[in-house]
Amino acid sequence: MESEEDQMEEPIPAIALPVVTEPPKIHRLHESVVNRIAAGEVIQRPHSAVKELVENSLDAASTSINVVVKDGGLKLIQVSDDGHGIRDIGTLRKMQYEDLPILCERHTTSKLSRFEDLQSIKSMGFRGEALASMTYVGHVAVTTITKGQLHGYRVSYRDGVMEHEPKPCAAVKGTQIMIENLFYNMTARRKTLQNSADDYPKIVDLLSRFAIHHINVSFSCRKHGAARADVHSVATASRLDAIRAVYGVSVARNLMKIEVSDDDPSSSVFEMDGFISNSNYTSRKTTMVLFINDRLVECSALKRAIEIVYAATLPKASKPFIYMSVILPPMHVDVNVHPTKREVVDPTSSSPVATTKDSSMNASASGIKSQKVPVNKMVRTDSQDPAGRLHAYLQVKPPSNYEQSSSLTSVRSSIRQRRNPKESSDLTSIEELIDDIEKNCHSVLLDIVRHCTYIGMADDVFALLQHNTQLYLANVVNLSKELMYQQVLRRFAHFNAIQLSDPAPLLELITMALKEEDLDPECNEKDELKEKIAEMNTELLKTKTEMLEEYFCIYVDSDGNLSRLPVILDQYTPDMDRLPEFLLCLGNDVDWEDEKSCLQSIAAALGNFYAMHPPLLPNPSGDGLEFYKRRKSSGSPHAEENISKDAEDHVTNDGIEHELVAEAENSWAQREWSIQHVLFPSMRLFLKPPTSLAANGTFVQVASLEKLYKIFERC
Repeated sequence: MESEEDQMEEPIPAIALPVVTEPPKIHRLHESVVNRIAAGEVIQRPHSAVKELVENSLDAASTSINVVVKDGGLKLIQVSDDGHGIRDIGTLRKMQYEDLPILCERHTTSKLSRFEDLQSIKSMGFRGEALASMTYVGHVAVTTITKGQLHGYRVSYRDGVMEHEPKPCAAVKGTQIMIENLFYNMTARRKTLQNSADDYPKIVDLLSRFAIHHINVSFSCRKHGAARADVHSVATASRLDAIRAVYGVSVARNLMKIEVSDDDPSSSVFEMDGFISNSNYTSRKTTMVLFINDRLVECSALKRAIEIVYAATLPKASKPFIYMSVILPPMHVDVNVHPTKREVVDPTSSSPVATTKDSSMNASASGIKSQKVPVNKMVRTDSQDPAGRLHAYLQVKPPSNYEQSSSLTSVRSSIRQRRNPKESSDLTSIEELIDDIEKNCHSVLLDIVRHCTYIGMADDVFALLQHNTQLYLANVVNLSKELMYQQVLRRFAHFNAIQLSDPAPLLELITMALKEEDLDPECNEKDELKEKIAEMNTELLKTKTEMLEEYFCIYVDSDGNLSRLPVILDQYTPDMDRLPEFLLCLGNDVDWEDEKSCLQSIAAALGNFYAMHPPLLPNPSGDGLEFYKRRKSSGSPHAEENISKDAEDHVTNDGIEHELVAEAENSWAQREWSIQHVLFPSMRLFLKPPTSLAANGTFVQVASLEKLYKIFERC
C-alpha cells in the first residue's frame, strides 16, 4: 500500500530536448532558375527593355528607329530599325541565317572577344545578356533582313532558344524585335507594374533623351493603335533644333551653349559640350540628359553639384534643364559597373566627373587639403551659404517694400557695428545682470547658435536649423525674447530712438489692453474699474518719465503721450499691435522700489514686446484664409445697412476682404524676413543662450545624420 507521501508526489515535467537539425545542403540551381533570376535584374521594367533594344539599333548604325508600346510595355514592345546588317563592324542585330540559333543565348555577342576589349569598347551593348533576359521574362519574336537578301527571316524565342526554325518572310530593311507579355511568369512584378501609370512616360522620356543626342537618327515613339507619335524627331544637323522638336520652343529659347575641353597632357583628356538653361527657364523638376562617350548614363553627384549652383540664381525654386555630352578616355570609363549600364564612371577614378563629385562635397576655398570625412558625419551646408535654406525651394512672395528700404548688406553691416557697445553701464545692478547672463550661458547651445544654418520656418513659431549633422526645431519667439532682453541690458542708457509719427496716449492704450484681457469684453460693469486702473498706471508712468527716458529711451510727455521707443536691434521695429500689452506690463508688473528688480523687469518687458511673435492677424495661407471671409449677418434684414460703403468696396464676389489679406501677408512676410536676416545674424553675434532654453523646449532635435544611417543600415 502506497504511503501518503508517495500519493502526494507530483510528476516531474518532461524536459524538451533541442532537435538537432543538419545544415541545409548546398545544391546547384537549375540553369533556367539562374537565367530567370538574372533576367529580372537586367530587365527591371519595360523601359529597361526598350533601352537595350534601342542601343542595339544604334550599334547597327541605324538612321531610323521606331518604337510601339502597348499597356506601358507589358503587352507589347516593338522596336524597328533600318540598320545595315554588316557583321564585320561588330553588330549582333543584323545577322546572317546562321546567327539566328544563338541570337538569344546568354553571353553570345559580336561586340568583344576578350575581357581587355572592355577598355576600348565603343558599342552600347557588350555582355550578350539583354536579348537572352527578355526571352526568359517575355515572348520574343525577331524579323530581320540583311544586305543582299531577297527576303527576311522570322523566328520566335523562349528561354534563350528558338521555338522553331527561322521562317522566310517579307521584310523591310533592318530588324524588328517584338516582345509580348513581358513578365508573364513574374506575378509579383507584373502586378506591381500593372498598377503603375509611369512606365510609358518613362519610355517617352528615354526616347526623348536619345533623340537630342543622336541627331543623325530619326526617332519615333507611340502607343499601339495611336495615329500620332508622342516622340517624333527627324535627322538634323542642329542639336538645338532637335531639342526644340522634342522638348518644345519654351525650352529651346532659354538655353545657352557650353563647351569645355582639357588637353593638358599631365591630366586626363576631357571634352564636354551641351546646353544649359538660363535664369528665365522655369520648371518644377530638374531635367538632366547626360551622355558619357555617347552612352546615356546618370551621375547623381554631378546633378547635385549643378543643382546647388542653380539654387542661388533661379527664381521661385525653379529647376534647370541640362544636356551634356562628355568625352573621356576609355581608361577612365568603366562600362561594367551596373547591371543596366546606367552608370559608367568609376567613383575611384581621377576623371573630371569624379572630381566634380569631390569638389561638390568638400570645401576647397581655403586651399587646405581636407581629410576624408565619413559619409554619416558629412556636413553639406554652412552658416554662410544660402543654398541649404528652405527659401531656395519654396515659392515665397517677398516683402518688396520692406526689402527696398533695408538691404541685407546694410543690415549685416549695422549688426557688426553694434558688436561692441560704445560704453558700459555704470550701474552695479546692470553689471550684475550681465554677469548673470555670462555665468548662466549654456556652452552647447552657444555653439549651436554661433554655427547653425537657418533653413526656414517650419510653422508660425518654430524655425528649422542645421548644426553639423543635426537638424533642430528652434522656438524663434523664445530666442528673440531672450536676445532682446540681453541687448537691452548691454545697450542700457545708450539707445538710439524710434520716433513715433503720432504720439500714442497711454490712457487709451492701457484701457485697450485691459479690455483685451477681459474674458467678457461686452460686459460694461467693470468699465469704471478698468478706467481707474488705466488712470493709475498712466500717472505712475508719467512720474517715471525721467528714468525711462534716460535709461531706456522711452519718452512720455507731460500729457501722458508716448512718442519715443528704443532701438534694440538695428533695422528692426517691433509689432506696434503689442504696444498696449507692453505699457500695461510696465504699470502692473514692474517693482519700482528695488533697483535691480526694476531694471530687470523693464528689460524683460521690452524683450517680450520686441520679440518676434506671430502677427495678430492669422496667416492667410492655408486654413487662416477662413478668417478673412466676411460672415453674413443672421440678425434683422436691415443689418447689412450697418456695413459701411468702404468695407463693401474691399469685399469681392468671393467674400474675402482682400485689403486685410494683403496687410496680413505683408506682416507675415516682413516677420519671416526679419527672422532670417536680422534675428539669426544678431543671435550669432550677441546671444548667450541660458541653460533654461535647453529644458523648456526652445531647442528640439528632430534628426541626426549618424542615427539615420544606423537605421538605414538595419534596413
